[in-house]
Amino acid sequence: MDKAALIARKHEIIAQIARVRRELERERQRPTRRNQRARERLERQLEALMAEEYRLRLQIDRSR
Repeated sequence: MDKAALIARKHEIIAQIARVRRELERERQRPTRRNQRARERLERQLEALMAEEYRLRLQIDRSR
């Protein structure tokens, strides 16, 4: 991937992180046993997205 593609992907991931954070916050506002699995899934998804965003930052830095 070239630097421009990495940067574009990073911006997509940042948008996804924001969306997942908003959704997770909504679920945390009304914690129930029923939505516990959804909260856990969102937390795992958020962690994965943040890890990908970090990897992309490193790749972008290395591509200078």
